[in-house]
Amino acid sequence: MVSSLVEDHVVKQLILDLRETLDLMHSIPNEELIEYIEQAVFQYAQDNYLRSDQMEWLVERIFNAFRGYDVLQPLIDDETITEIMVNNHKEIFIERHGETTKMPTAFESEQKLEDIIQAIVSKVDRVVNESSPIVDARLQDGSRVNVVLPPIALAGPVMTIRKFPAKPLTIEDMISFGSISEEAADFLKSLVQSQYNIFIGGGTGSGKTTFLNVLSNFVPEQERIITIEDSAELQIHNVPNLVSMETRNANTEGKGEINIRDLIKTSLRMRPNRIIVGEVRGAEALDMLQAMNTGHDGSISTGHANSTKDMLSRLETMVLSGASLPVEVIRKQISSAIDIMIHLARLRDHSRKVVAISEMIGVENGEIQLNPLFEFEEEGEQEDGTIIGTLKPTGNPLHNKTKLDLAGVSLAQ
Repeated sequence: MVSSLVEDHVVKQLILDLRETLDLMHSIPNEELIEYIEQAVFQYAQDNYLRSDQMEWLVERIFNAFRGYDVLQPLIDDETITEIMVNNHKEIFIERHGETTKMPTAFESEQKLEDIIQAIVSKVDRVVNESSPIVDARLQDGSRVNVVLPPIALAGPVMTIRKFPAKPLTIEDMISFGSISEEAADFLKSLVQSQYNIFIGGGTGSGKTTFLNVLSNFVPEQERIITIEDSAELQIHNVPNLVSMETRNANTEGKGEINIRDLIKTSLRMRPNRIIVGEVRGAEALDMLQAMNTGHDGSISTGHANSTKDMLSRLETMVLSGASLPVEVIRKQISSAIDIMIHLARLRDHSRKVVAISEMIGVENGEIQLNPLFEFEEEGEQEDGTIIGTLKPTGNPLHNKTKLDLAGVSLAQ
């Protein structure tokens, strides 16, 4: 690795020298800044042997310290990295191909990390400070950013960046990865086109947002979609009539907050065919269910859970947090609003798979009844630990075919 061949103190010293030379660094064009950096690197190389690739790396590294995201920039640019975890200014971990690794690089100081955080959140009109130390934001490429500052974070500022591929994954990609079977993919495509309400559950890092994006691109192009997210991440390209909205945090006076619940309510006045909510975590679940029950068929959302039944229990808890309703009423609301439950999981070999697809078939004896349609069957392991298995049909037929019939869509079963 080139960076390991150039001592960290060299980078720091060159940056300090340039800062002293150029007091108005922020006001000069990038091209002029690069020229100053190249001159400083060439001058250093005259007294210290450096290969051309080391000099090139130094120029890029120093430029990123002034105009990019410092040591994070090459990690952000690396398409093989899916997660960047900054525990403090001295500790940076990455996830690549499901494996977590500590990086040898570090920020030059805690202040530099704080400066980078402020640069990121200010670009999306978010505020994070000691009085409001937690914030969700995003990078320009759509990557999800979470920040926690002291005094909440004891060892210094913490930042986690969940990256997304520049080219959104397609259902064909997921089939080739073994994340879903071709039969199940065709089945879900028919259901999305026929306006079935779908809820996707799964644990952290199981691929819920990615799968939501894949399903959203099955929506017929003539429809109008409203997407609602904490931080805008969805990339829907096939529907021209698309409105994307994201929440807003309260200002320093504690005013001006706009949450998912507010956005769902206002979206109902925007004549949507479908509403897609990136993730429900609380009382907004009731508004989502009501939207599904009041003529917005084909809506899709996600939530955190460890199984389909666990997701149903969590939905009940979310609704209860926003309304004092009997549990029996809530369960009827859930079962009448949601047609299909999908569960994703991240398996022990770090692969992400669809592990269950179930149909809601009503409430019986006070309990929501599920009709399992597809379930993942593990068949063994390869020598390298890769899990062998397939998402297989259970043999149970789909009970509710009304929406398929209305849409003129037939299932190949």
